[in-house]
Amino acid sequence: MKGNKTARAARIRRHVRVRHTVSGTAERPRLAVYRSLNHIYAQVIDDTAGHTLAHASDQDADVRKEATNKKKSEVANLVGQTLGKRAKEAGITAVVFDRGGNRYHGRVKALADAVRKSGVTF
Repeated sequence: MKGNKTARAARIRRHVRVRHTVSGTAERPRLAVYRSLNHIYAQVIDDTAGHTLAHASDQDADVRKEATNKKKSEVANLVGQTLGKRAKEAGITAVVFDRGGNRYHGRVKALADAVRKSGVTF
């Protein structure tokens, strides 16, 4: 990828750089966000065990039902609320945030703020 000037390659380089420092443990799992053009996905991962502890996306049936005729940032907010609720049910109160190489802006920020409002600390 050296010399590749695409936005996707730049995001991947940023993601690799972030993953050098961010790792999830059993005490503080990693909240990973993936943002595609139309959808957003988030999961809470224990990297030491290699397990996903909680997940949510706009493709989930309960989120999709509420997300009709809403903007992408509003849908990301719904996904964050759902993930925060599921994380609390799994006993997770603190996470480290992995923005996936995306800027902390727009949909990624909306999701993170919604998770925080549900009681999970970063």
